Amino acid sequence: MREFRRILLDGTAVDVVRHGDTLVAGDGRSASADDAVHLPPVTPSKIICVHLNYASRVAEMMTDLPAAPTYFHKPVSALNAHGSAVVRPSGCKWLNYEGEIGIVIGRTVRNISPAEAGDYIRGYTIGNDYGLHDFRDTDSGSMLRVKGADTLCPLGPGVVEGWDFRGKGIRTLVNGVVKQDGTTDEMKWDMHYLVADIARTITLQPGDVLLSGTPAISRTVYPGDVVEVEVEGLGTLRNHIVSGPVEVRTDVGAQPTESEEVLSTAQGGDWEFRGIRKPRVAL
Repeated sequence: MREFRRILLDGTAVDVVRHGDTLVAGDGRSASADDAVHLPPVTPSKIICVHLNYASRVAEMMTDLPAAPTYFHKPVSALNAHGSAVVRPSGCKWLNYEGEIGIVIGRTVRNISPAEAGDYIRGYTIGNDYGLHDFRDTDSGSMLRVKGADTLCPLGPGVVEGWDFRGKGIRTLVNGVVKQDGTTDEMKWDMHYLVADIARTITLQPGDVLLSGTPAISRTVYPGDVVEVEVEGLGTLRNHIVSGPVEVRTDVGAQPTESEEVLSTAQGGDWEFRGIRKPRVAL
């Protein structure tokens, strides 16, 4: 396996290869992996995410999987990197982590079978599919404002080539405490299936990312929290939460709410009551 990262080196964005604790550029310059300023390891034209895929998450939410996966889209402006801040907008409360594995496309692909999909995957990265559930009542279908705000898609620290996704552990820790703990064997639809499914009608380009789902126990995090996603063989993606200095404008658009749907999704539990109460504006 080889791991490639993208960092700032002497003020310039540089692609590097990881050799143990050292990151080495093509011209021989090097930096410590711990001290380097990381950038997103890829520049996708699109970021596509599957809604539900892990058995533990499905059971937690007291629901059933559809016959085929469903998806939503995070804009590329949500991209963020290992070691960077994730910004919760002022006036919002319900920012949740979702530790995930990202599939990185290596070659242009359209209309292939799952058996062929591996030939078009460059490698894998770690993602955290943060969701701002304050907007869940208005964007529950598209998830655009829930999942698409700036900084809500950290990827990294690198892209690992030659990694086998089968039987791998995935954990999310908040301030050093394990919150999510699952395995890729929980996935209903594996990496090859997801790529082939999307590529039936959507051309995937080199660098595009598919986020493949999260295990149970996505919960709210707060400014000051440090969130780490660990994936066996891919390393650790680390970010910290900060509060944005500017509140979401109140003169346009839907405002943050705290319905049963919002609270049950953000905090867990009472899944059977989702949607019963009408949305109310957050206090």
